[in-house]
Amino acid sequence: MSLEEKAGQMFQQVLLMRPGGVIDTGNPDANRLPTESMIKDRYISHYNLAGGNEEGLVMAGFMNHLQELALETRLGIPITISTDPRNSFTENFGTGFSAGTFSEWPEVAGLAALRDPELVFKYAEIIREEYLAVGIRSALHPTVDVSTEPRWARNKGTMGEDAHLIAELVVPMLKGLQGDVLGPRSLTTVTKHFPGGGAMQDGEDAHFWYGKNATYPGDNFDYHLIPFRAAFEAGARQIMPYYSRPIDTEYEEVGWAFNKAVITDLLREEMGFRGIVVADWGIISNQSMGDPEPAPARAWGVEHLSRPQRLLKALEAGVDQFGGEHVTDILIDLVKSGIVPETRIDRSVRAILREKFILGLFEQPFVDVEAAQRIVGNDYFRRVGAETQRRSYTLLTNKENILPLRRADMDAKFYIEGFNKTYMELRNLTVVETPQEADVALLKFEAPSYPRSGAFEKSFNTGPLNFTMTEQERQAAIYAAVPTIVDVWLSRPAVIPEVFERAAAVMGSYGSSPEAFLDLVFGDAKPEGKLPFDLPSSMEDVENQFEDVPFDTENPVFRFGHGLSYENVPCKNRCAKR
Repeated sequence: MSLEEKAGQMFQQVLLMRPGGVIDTGNPDANRLPTESMIKDRYISHYNLAGGNEEGLVMAGFMNHLQELALETRLGIPITISTDPRNSFTENFGTGFSAGTFSEWPEVAGLAALRDPELVFKYAEIIREEYLAVGIRSALHPTVDVSTEPRWARNKGTMGEDAHLIAELVVPMLKGLQGDVLGPRSLTTVTKHFPGGGAMQDGEDAHFWYGKNATYPGDNFDYHLIPFRAAFEAGARQIMPYYSRPIDTEYEEVGWAFNKAVITDLLREEMGFRGIVVADWGIISNQSMGDPEPAPARAWGVEHLSRPQRLLKALEAGVDQFGGEHVTDILIDLVKSGIVPETRIDRSVRAILREKFILGLFEQPFVDVEAAQRIVGNDYFRRVGAETQRRSYTLLTNKENILPLRRADMDAKFYIEGFNKTYMELRNLTVVETPQEADVALLKFEAPSYPRSGAFEKSFNTGPLNFTMTEQERQAAIYAAVPTIVDVWLSRPAVIPEVFERAAAVMGSYGSSPEAFLDLVFGDAKPEGKLPFDLPSSMEDVENQFEDVPFDTENPVFRFGHGLSYENVPCKNRCAKR
């Protein structure tokens, strides 16, 4: 291989699929190269598919087109496509995608709420089948961060607050995604975010300069390593360090991907990890994130370094591949100038190419377009995902056993918020305009957050976990006017004691459809979930807790593991059925 061909393997750039499966022609203003140029001129053969949840045949056809372009290069190195999670209801385009045509599940917090390793394995197997069908061969998951900081924006993508539960569930997750032995019917996995992203100072997120710090006031660093140890024992193939930099620890105060003591000494030597280290997206170069000005590179702690110096420091730390970057020219210059030995590049490229060979991409890079159309989002996959949405609900309160509503309640008048009345009309239910006209109110809302104004920042849940006084008073008027059933999406551990006190019933969900909510309300399904984290009683308690310590807020309203059921609830006149 030429140096240029080797350099191309060490970058994994974002790949846009235009509507209808059209190849992206680039955008100079956003520093985005044409896809064909990245493949043929920079020899990049790893891509992170952004968006594009179109029907299976369109996605499969697009992937085959990419592989055809790759075969036109001198060595014909096949393309490896990766993706962030895309089988749940997340709308955060920085960390995942809505399910679209794929099977729709709750976020993984919902799987943690069910504490069912066999279900986790089935979930991962179904994802594997859907990814394989369209040509995706690398999962940028599982996420095994421990959500010890309730305010952290990425809590909804974690499996909760208990590192030991996460360690138990990551094993079947990896087995389902990778298979018993990695091969042509496997996904390679990227377990993240090493050494744990949950201990964020004040709950801010390291995508942004104001959230760059990871802090361990409870001296609880090792607790966050527990799920990674389990993942490595289960055969995790790749890992991704987080953006954050540690403060007030034994480690250098630089982002984890620049931290040799963490990547080489801790990860590789002490913990024995032998796989590939993929840096998170955009740690070298400024990135266009939809705002007029590019976002600064997430080079926390090394902002003062030039791009070549950042690249060098990450290589010396032990990074094998750089996400969201295409600066092959910088790497080539570092080697040609003698700053980076070509043997250092060879070590990473050898591991990266070996993964392609093991996955069988050299033998069979193409996928069956017609099969993809049959497999992606098929009836069985969708049914299991929909059932899991319903089962994962956590029944938090149920005053006077108001739930499930009885058949006689089908004739009631309903006031609703948070979902379209079409869902009610399909069940022949009557919707009214005000709480005062209603017999029952149904509210569906997300845990409170106060997103900032930036285009990318808007997609992150930030700020206090409680509602403003104005919103609390508005809701209180509804609770006072009519018995109210609430579905709160626990994207973060909500601080809503007033809702628990005043609403007739409250259910916690982890990413679910209005149909799932209504099935629970009318007894067509039963809630089985148990909280995967504590629900604090006040923001004062949240602010006083240590960011790195689990179960560290005083007197939570509900503790980890809380969850009621319908088992002992009498259904007078039989529970309503559609």
